[in-house]
Amino acid sequence: QVQLVESGGGLVQAGGSLRLSCVASGRTSRCGAMAWFRQLPGKEREFVAAITSSGGNPYYDDSVKGRFIISRDNVKNTVYLQMNSLTPEDTAVYYCAAIETGYLVGNYKSDFVWGYWGRGTQVTVSS
Repeated sequence: QVQLVESGGGLVQAGGSLRLSCVASGRTSRCGAMAWFRQLPGKEREFVAAITSSGGNPYYDDSVKGRFIISRDNVKNTVYLQMNSLTPEDTAVYYCAAIETGYLVGNYKSDFVWGYWGRGTQVTVSS
């Protein structure tokens, strides 16, 4: 098993920044590609960003491209999501996910693909 724990969420004003962290533990050798999803109030969980095991091929949803940066530190078994220029539309519970493959499968934007999940961290952006 792989356990994922997110941190770094909180309340921030519009235009501000936050950095989320997700630490993997347990059988981390089974933690390949990683991703961030978010669930907006009253909405389905949606894809935000993903990164391969090597960190060399990040993917972003169009809604966050240019504002968010996903990165990882494999020594620390941690993936990060740097969020800049936040708006109230970014208010959501942010979830970390992992899959055993090191690359991104074709349907990586579907949450059904990812085998491991954290419990989420709340991000609230005020006007």
